[in-house]
Amino acid sequence: MDTNNLAMPHYPRYFDGNYSINQFNTSFPERRIKPFLKWPGGKRWIAGTLASTIVPRLKNRYYEPFLGGGAVFFSLCPKEATLSDINVDLINVYKLIQNKSEEIIEGLKILPVNKEIYYFIRINEPEDPIERAIRFLYLNRTAFGGIYRLNLMGKFNVPYGGGNRTPEVLWRNGLINNAARILQGKELLVSDFEEILNKSGAGDVVYCDPTYTTSQNNCFIRYNERNFSWNDQKRLAASAMNACKRGAYILVSNACFEGFYDLYKPFTPQVLTRKSLVSRISESRRYVTEYLFELDPESI
Repeated sequence: MDTNNLAMPHYPRYFDGNYSINQFNTSFPERRIKPFLKWPGGKRWIAGTLASTIVPRLKNRYYEPFLGGGAVFFSLCPKEATLSDINVDLINVYKLIQNKSEEIIEGLKILPVNKEIYYFIRINEPEDPIERAIRFLYLNRTAFGGIYRLNLMGKFNVPYGGGNRTPEVLWRNGLINNAARILQGKELLVSDFEEILNKSGAGDVVYCDPTYTTSQNNCFIRYNERNFSWNDQKRLAASAMNACKRGAYILVSNACFEGFYDLYKPFTPQVLTRKSLVSRISESRRYVTEYLFELDPESI
């Protein structure tokens, strides 16, 4: 973090996702494992670049308390990691890929891919953990846009995607088997982010990628039953700042909203720009800007 720029907090450096960030080391060795999940707001587009700046800082344990699709984790492939999320079904999938990947693959292979089967699977929620993991992966790979969205009752409600969407890529391209290998020995937890951040200290690195809040009164829906509120954002900022004071290196992705400047003082964000992948039509995809806060204990 360049503290000489703190006098002009509203003029952060810009980064276009088509180019490299000069501040970061982009000569990162080829260690990338492709994530097995499609995930809304995922960081595949910048995961390798974030991993390159994490590597020289990571002396102990890597923490990712908003795991989602885990793009940064799979680019980094750390030896020691605590991966967590409040989404119970998501962590169940990771745990079963970690321990029962072949059973997951065999269960997916027998499921036909068509609209009728999709809606049958969507409406039925099995209790068995393996069956729930198979359901989760099937819906993730056949739903429209790979979107994961729950309604206020906690029910998955994304429509059928059609086209060439199929879970076959998960075993054909080795995505599940590669993930199973990298996940060995990693700690997987269902947890609120604050509890995880409170565990971090000197030599640790934490990457936080919460559901983005656009204003104090109008927040994005979390990818589960409840909102990620402005109070959650304040808790995240406070926990991240405390972890940084203990010696942890923290990266926080967030929406471009000026209210975050006060939460993360004296740290100011870089602005990352990318093209949205939500629309099926390339020409209609808009550019999306995000903040990246770098909380460096050496700058305190």
